[in-house]
Amino acid sequence: MALQCGIVGLPNVGKSTLFNSLSNARAQAANFPFCTIEPNIGTITVPDERLTKLAELVKPQRIVPTTIEIVDIAGLVKGASKGEGLGNQFLGNIRGTDAIIHVLRCFDDDNVVHVDGSVDPLRDKEIIDTELQLKDLETIEKKLQKVNKAAKTGDKEARKTEDVLSIYKSHLSSGKPARTAPVEENDQEHIADLYLLTSKPVLYLCNVDEKSVKNGNRHVEAVKEAIRDENAELLMISAAIEADIAELETYEDKQLFLEDLGLDQPGVNKLIVSAYRLLNLITYFTAGVQEVRAWTITRGTTAPGAAGVIHTDFEKGFIRAEVIHYEDYIAYGSESACKDAGKLNVEGKTYVVQDGDVMHFRFNV
Repeated sequence: MALQCGIVGLPNVGKSTLFNSLSNARAQAANFPFCTIEPNIGTITVPDERLTKLAELVKPQRIVPTTIEIVDIAGLVKGASKGEGLGNQFLGNIRGTDAIIHVLRCFDDDNVVHVDGSVDPLRDKEIIDTELQLKDLETIEKKLQKVNKAAKTGDKEARKTEDVLSIYKSHLSSGKPARTAPVEENDQEHIADLYLLTSKPVLYLCNVDEKSVKNGNRHVEAVKEAIRDENAELLMISAAIEADIAELETYEDKQLFLEDLGLDQPGVNKLIVSAYRLLNLITYFTAGVQEVRAWTITRGTTAPGAAGVIHTDFEKGFIRAEVIHYEDYIAYGSESACKDAGKLNVEGKTYVVQDGDVMHFRFNV
């Protein structure tokens, strides 16, 4: 599953600095507005100690972790929904992502220019929220115009779509995101083809200074209060610290650096955990002498669906899955030992895969 998160925010809030430190790609970060023109795409390897421990037992020829794509999207200004600045390009880039990481500047530093002259994360948030909502409102109204004609002829499906679209229109017009609209889950299919920008899950990333990375500051508290009813996540991270960590070459040096700051893990690890939680994702593993590999699926996926992530033929010809729970694999030390101890379960098409399952699929095409 190719998971893609878009980093958005006003110019000079720390997006590109964060992107550079999180990904294997390098963007040209500079201390002035609009330093990013084209979206840069980088890849984060998802850190997972379970993968490492499995590899230590199996000793495979290679280890393949799962990854997340991070897209650094061009800075936004007021009027983007009407094409101002890089507006149309910016909004189009967001539409293709699975989730939005909304970076808010929550640090004071006179040496870093703010596009609006002062630090105010709530104002910054409102600018981007408004532009996304206006674009969604425009999208909803265009579809309503088409649906209205069919609804007037008595088409029941068109009438239902019209009702659902009207709810979204009213909700967006009141300054609220589509993801919080009072619409039943089954009725959301009526707007699925619109890929509404504000329907995407959002992680608010408060970019703080070093001394605030553990306990936050007044800016972070203001953001927490503002998003209380938004069904969104919030994470504090210091882009400056992450940039310093990225420059260190060895794992040991990075750990010592974190210990000196009183931190237990890099911000990128917390970011990935938050992204997975936001998108309701879990990981299962395949383990053999050729490779030990992590696979990402949506929570609630059945065994055939999980097999299909590897190859569509696996899902089409699914016969059964041989499953060992991760804890049992580590406790007994090998697949054969788990089998001897009765810890290898044979599961059918209805089995719901659990986070950490070690799986082997039987199929016939």
